[in-house]
Amino acid sequence: MVEIPEALNLADVFLDHQVAAGRGDRIALVTDQKKYSYATVAAWANRFGHALGRAGVEMEQRVALFLGDVPEFVFVWFATVKIGAVVAAVNPEVKPEEAEYYLNYTRARAAVVQASALPTIRGVRGRCPHLKTLFVVGGPDVALEPGEVLFAKACAEAPNHLDPAPTQRDDAAVWLFTSGSTGFPKAAVHRHRDFLYSAECYGLPILEMKETDVTASVPKLFFGYALGNNLLFPFRVGATVVLFPEKSTAERVLEVVTKHKVSALCSVPTSVNAVVNLETPPGRYDWSSLRVATSAGEALPPELYRRWKEKLGVELLDGIGSAEMFHVFVSNRIGTAVPGSLGQAVPGYEVKLMDDDGREVAEGEIGTMWVKGGSISMGYWNRREQSLATFRGEWCVTADKFVRDAAGNYWYRGRADDLLKVGGRFVAPLEIENCLLGHPAVLECAVVGFEDDQKLVKPRAVVVPRPGHVPSEALAAELQAFVKERLQPYKYPREIRFAQELPKSDRGKVLKQKLQA
Repeated sequence: MVEIPEALNLADVFLDHQVAAGRGDRIALVTDQKKYSYATVAAWANRFGHALGRAGVEMEQRVALFLGDVPEFVFVWFATVKIGAVVAAVNPEVKPEEAEYYLNYTRARAAVVQASALPTIRGVRGRCPHLKTLFVVGGPDVALEPGEVLFAKACAEAPNHLDPAPTQRDDAAVWLFTSGSTGFPKAAVHRHRDFLYSAECYGLPILEMKETDVTASVPKLFFGYALGNNLLFPFRVGATVVLFPEKSTAERVLEVVTKHKVSALCSVPTSVNAVVNLETPPGRYDWSSLRVATSAGEALPPELYRRWKEKLGVELLDGIGSAEMFHVFVSNRIGTAVPGSLGQAVPGYEVKLMDDDGREVAEGEIGTMWVKGGSISMGYWNRREQSLATFRGEWCVTADKFVRDAAGNYWYRGRADDLLKVGGRFVAPLEIENCLLGHPAVLECAVVGFEDDQKLVKPRAVVVPRPGHVPSEALAAELQAFVKERLQPYKYPREIRFAQELPKSDRGKVLKQKLQA
């Protein structure tokens, strides 16, 4: 049982605690150019907290973050929760209609924007009446407009000390946005307690996070999965976080691991695939510092797990979490990972599989995953009907289908709207995808449904070939035969289409609705 104090402020427990405990000189943040101690991060957060107060931001008001993985993200995040305001962080690479939506949906009083996103925000600001102040992260050469303040200047004029607001454990602290597979994303509202609960249940015991760890992440900090693995969990134990704002290519990720001697890497299946398929000349990269890596966002195919272990020799923990629960609630464990499964329920969370009539299914049967735990969201902001459908008392109803085996491991079978009914029998696209990845010509693939001439649903595979393999009818027939030999014949893809790449979201998920369209 995790004890959560009634008086709770995230900046106090995750940042100020390290300074108060005498670890202020420990390195908290590292970039390719600079290092920041815990005391330095705390001072920046305190100064910007004063800047937010001077801009009129009050408790419970939202502050929008349009920032990549730069130190200012960390300063702003902790400053916001420290004054009792609410963080709403989004991908800085927004389109104008997205920026307008986020600013009006959050009713953000202030926004912090990196210079590259400034033209987009300026273009929609006139239609965002709640936004009063825009803080700009960039050099002094940025030409400011009315209502804009340079982040560095605002901090330079503020004191280093700031007492945390008297927030309670059930006060709202952070909005986490859903992936937005249909329409604009909605926000799951999270309390201060949710983040401490997840750290104590998952971050410390499952990842075995220690103060000697150096962490890095493929997904960026605006994504809740990265926020936990590459900021809050390491900060809870006084570890070091590596930040890099560039795109997480396989080369860049391995460069970061090599240069900074990363010990815990937060990743996603698409990046795992890119790393295992990267030609790595002897001596260029050194991943001997890695002790663990994680994968989430999508189920990790067992073939990718096998290739990862074969190439890097490092444990890769697959798990599942959600914006609604903040972070991972089912996970494999170090030393006992079961390839292809997502592991077992994280201690502190309860999981059950239910049928469409609300009855718990038997072992080995497919059911919808329900989860209960102390990090559950308060609900979706301004989305009453969707909140009622997802949050049932203490339970969060996911859209994910699973099977549980005798050992308590959960095996992903796809989202509820992802399963295909072929010839009256359900087919999980993931099963076909896993099979295709075992073929030497397949680099990436995704399986979706399509209607044939008789209006019957059949599987279609979109395949990205490996270098040296040319798309052809012969290769398509070979892939179909490969699946027929390994799975029940009705599951084989009736169509094979080839592509240079698969469309992906900013979280690395394959956008199957685009493939279906």
